Amino acid sequence: MRHYLPLAGTLIIATLLLNGCTLQPDREPSPPPVTSAELQAQLDRLEGSLISRCATEHQAWRDQHLRYQERMTANVHEVGSLLRQLGDDVTRLDTQDDTPEVIRQCNESQDRLNNKEILGRSEWIGLPDVGTYLKVRIDSGATTSSLSATEITPFERDGENWVRFKLGLNDADSVVDSVIGEWIEAPVERRVRVIQASGADSRPVISLLMTLGPLRERVQFTLTDRTHLDHPALLGRRFLMDIAIIDVAEQYLHERPEFPGGRPAEEAGTDEAADRAEEAAE
Repeated sequence: MRHYLPLAGTLIIATLLLNGCTLQPDREPSPPPVTSAELQAQLDRLEGSLISRCATEHQAWRDQHLRYQERMTANVHEVGSLLRQLGDDVTRLDTQDDTPEVIRQCNESQDRLNNKEILGRSEWIGLPDVGTYLKVRIDSGATTSSLSATEITPFERDGENWVRFKLGLNDADSVVDSVIGEWIEAPVERRVRVIQASGADSRPVISLLMTLGPLRERVQFTLTDRTHLDHPALLGRRFLMDIAIIDVAEQYLHERPEFPGGRPAEEAGTDEAADRAEEAAE
């Protein structure tokens, strides 16, 4: 039995060796060797591709550079044209005798101001149709001028509307004494409707000749009771327009006119001083 064991082991080993040889995968065949001609052909193709690519990129760069150069040339031409035009304008200004527009407009504005009379916030006016002087408040906030009146009575004369009234005065008002309590008659130019907190009111408007310093104008006055106010008359912007401007820092810039029976103009300073004292106390 001992003689068969080595033989059996030998058979087993031989069988395993044979099976192992059959399980091993086949090796891939090696690629054929590259010949020198094929290698040279590949190098030629690569060189041609590089040359073509470089030529394309160079042409694109060249076109971009040419476009940039054209834009710069156009800009230079435009700047040169603007500089030439500016030089022509400077030459015209140097040889031009006309006053520049801004200076001319300033001169025209100054002329308009010089042609207007300067008034203070309070002035003296004269009413030749009535025969007296009165203090007047200059108020650009009011449209129409107004005159203090009481006992306003409408009536007809020759088919037209007239009004009869007395000057509305208080003890502090400076007037010619002879007109106090006297009736004044004038035709009604029109009527204005005034809306106040107490209700609507229709007021007659009359036209009176008025003097103020060098000014002599016919002025439309609305008749209303102003006895509760400091000034018996008020001048609105309809009168001021185109002929006067207001300096609110001043008052009584023009002398008080003189009328028969009234006090001399040089005595007006006393009445004016009273107004200034009242304003200083406020």
